[in-house]
Amino acid sequence: MFLGLIQQIAKDTSSVTIHKNSDLFLKIDPWGIGMTVIGYVVVFLALLFLYLIFANVTKVLNINVKRLLMREGKSVTVVEDLSVSGEVNAAIAMAIHLYYSEIHDKEDAVLTINKVSRVYSPWSSKIYGIKQFQR
Repeated sequence: MFLGLIQQIAKDTSSVTIHKNSDLFLKIDPWGIGMTVIGYVVVFLALLFLYLIFANVTKVLNINVKRLLMREGKSVTVVEDLSVSGEVNAAIAMAIHLYYSEIHDKEDAVLTINKVSRVYSPWSSKIYGIKQFQR
């Protein structure tokens, strides 16, 4: 009983506080421009933060791998960048597309559907869907 009374008081005071705050915000920003700006800023900051995290994850992992190799006494060699330019990637993709397009024959896509009239089909029979109980 006492706990229910406390919950009711907390609910009443929180709804009153929310109502007061919403009225105050409506007086400060009647058209909602401030709320819009705040929303956009929060979203763009979150996206920037996530971009920075994802862009630097590989660097952090490489540093950790180098540190582990140094502890084991293995030499750390600098690997040169083996990235391929966009033109080379486009040429490779086009060659693969042309190769796979020559493998298949050009066939006409003619579909024929023949209606077969069957009086009885076990697929639509109701007796197979009902469990038979032994008496």
